[in-house]
Amino acid sequence: MKAKIGLKDIARDANVSLSTASHVLNGTAPISVEVRDRVLSSAQRLGYLEKRRSRATIATLRTILLAVTAEAAAHSDINLVSWTMLNGLRQECERLSIRIVPFVSAGSRIDAGEVRRMAQAENVDGIVVLNDDRPELIRALAGGRTPLVILNGEDPSMLVDTVTGENRFGARQGTEHLLSLGHRRILHLTWKGRTTIRRRYDGYADAHLAAGLAPLPEMIVEAEGYEPAQGEQAVRQLIAEDRTLRGATAIFCAADNLALGCLRAFAALGIRAPEDISVLGFDDIVPGEFSMPPLSTVQLPTDRLGAAAIGLLEQRLLANDPLRPAYRLELGCKLVLRGSVAPPRK
Repeated sequence: MKAKIGLKDIARDANVSLSTASHVLNGTAPISVEVRDRVLSSAQRLGYLEKRRSRATIATLRTILLAVTAEAAAHSDINLVSWTMLNGLRQECERLSIRIVPFVSAGSRIDAGEVRRMAQAENVDGIVVLNDDRPELIRALAGGRTPLVILNGEDPSMLVDTVTGENRFGARQGTEHLLSLGHRRILHLTWKGRTTIRRRYDGYADAHLAAGLAPLPEMIVEAEGYEPAQGEQAVRQLIAEDRTLRGATAIFCAADNLALGCLRAFAALGIRAPEDISVLGFDDIVPGEFSMPPLSTVQLPTDRLGAAAIGLLEQRLLANDPLRPAYRLELGCKLVLRGSVAPPRK
């Protein structure tokens, strides 16, 4: 971008008055869609928007399509992670006056064809897909001209932009804390989830290997799903098979929902946490603060992922570069210690 490009150049190129160009770029007055598009097009082509974006003075997105599954859209106590992400996205769009066009898939998977059709019909500037990072969906959507970002998902093929929490590092951090307290047999309760959930196992394994320990297959327990009842069922079944929980002194759960189910099962069976066994979750949902005992967890920056997704879409629009590589943005997690974790009993 040439340093001499300024507001006068934008106004001249868009064939509008200086005041009109200023109103569009600063959002200080209502301007017709046709004039706004013309000014923004000139500002983008001349390289002016990138300069303004660095000062966070204007949103280049007008409308986005938000694609979610019916499961993710359901508002319930067991779906707090998705709803917190959606709320963060909504707040960022409200702040920047971006209209959201929702698309809720009737099934458990998002239909790429329907997403493309709706995006074209609504003339959206970008697409946000929540949670669904299936390779076939990504391949089907990656070839379009509309910028796309996967929110809370990964794309190992790096065809599209993605934003998620640093699940692997967060899980490693949590497991390392348990190891630092003296725990050596740590169960990992998980389920057959998406890539982001598998990364939490990777972090669990990383921590063991860094400590010179081998992650043991028998210490991995899979629940039927991520709901508290499914976590409780998995723990009850394990205890029925082996009252010692395979010698575990701690259990690291791939989600707070599973951890809450663990605590429920332990309380019913007379197993004390953390005196008999420590319990560590992942996500940091509100019910964990009020469980008995309060749940220690790895905090996922759930409320900030939506704004990060909008930022990725804006950057791709501003770059206007078909050769721009896909970006993978990961936000850091942190350990939140409450009352469910302690050193193992001697």
